[in-house]
Amino acid sequence: MSAVVGQGAPIEDPAKIKVETPFRRFCSEFAESKLALGGLIVISIIIVVAILAPFISPQDPYDLAVLDIMDGRLEPGEKSGDGSITYWLGTDDQGRDMLSGIMYGLRISLTVGAGSAFIACMVGASLGLAAAYAGGKTDSIIMRIVDLQLSFPSILVALMILAFLGKSVTNVVIAIVVVEWAYYARTVRGTALVERRREYIEAAECLALPRYRILFRHLLPNCLPPLIVIGTMQVARAIALEATLSFLGLGVPITEPSLGLLIANGYEYMLSGKYWISFYPGIALLVTIVAINLVGDQLRDVLNPRLQK
Repeated sequence: MSAVVGQGAPIEDPAKIKVETPFRRFCSEFAESKLALGGLIVISIIIVVAILAPFISPQDPYDLAVLDIMDGRLEPGEKSGDGSITYWLGTDDQGRDMLSGIMYGLRISLTVGAGSAFIACMVGASLGLAAAYAGGKTDSIIMRIVDLQLSFPSILVALMILAFLGKSVTNVVIAIVVVEWAYYARTVRGTALVERRREYIEAAECLALPRYRILFRHLLPNCLPPLIVIGTMQVARAIALEATLSFLGLGVPITEPSLGLLIANGYEYMLSGKYWISFYPGIALLVTIVAINLVGDQLRDVLNPRLQK
């Protein structure tokens, strides 16, 4: 109920006042961009499809026993030889259903992208925090390694690592981690250098808290906003890098086709009219990367006060 004090305006009931929490404010500012919201919805759908691929896909593209070479290079909408499956997106030269291949390929691409970005984030963030907090020679050594790492083209470093280690999902993750950790280290160090001079760090040092606790319980949480932004961007970059490596024949093995390998399988047929073998996996890869970048751009605007309008 509202009460009137003298001739003034009515006082609103405190119970009806909505408290704007940081999370609610974050969601409200993020939803201001319809493109970012659409990208988030697209990413959510892609993740659900990738997780449920074994249950909703018409065919298991990894099971060579169910592939029929006689169904190879069928156009979109055609049925299999026995009429049991309709290939809505056609088949590749091995008779693999392209729709099923894309669903399973998304699993590989998302797993490699998110997994490598997470591991690179842990390694890079730890080294960046150590460099900013320790300073001196430790900072110089770590940052010179970072500069050396960033001076080489990412694709060249990844190709060299995979040429030495060989084809496998694990080796692709290792190669991407080696390529990406330096971006996290430089970003975290820049933010941590500012936070290092704050009063709460001095208070933690006066309390004689262990260094690992100061780094990971006090310093790291205040470095998360830029880390979240670059992490989102690096997931898209890792997916694109994995697709490039697989397209070049040095990524995942042929028994576990990712989107890049599916594109490579149909590249030689592009000029012969069999466009669907490369076209549809390419569209899936493009949509995934664009959606992640849209979300990352909006996260940068929301989490960085300097960029807010």
